[in-house]
Amino acid sequence: MSEDAFNISIRKFLKEVGITSQRKIEETVREGQTGEKTLKVRMTLTAEGTDLNHVVNGEIELP
Repeated sequence: MSEDAFNISIRKFLKEVGITSQRKIEETVREGQTGEKTLKVRMTLTAEGTDLNHVVNGEIELP
């Protein structure tokens, strides 16, 4: 696989993750499932058959 094809494949995956994650966060906030001024979030990236386990923690300020 070429580097270009590899990069395109990664970007396609990350775009899907970003779009679907944003929708899920917005749904959660709209449904009133939060009682705070910030939403603490965590994203965990794993890859089947590897030791990859990358965790990103963050906070999203709510309207």
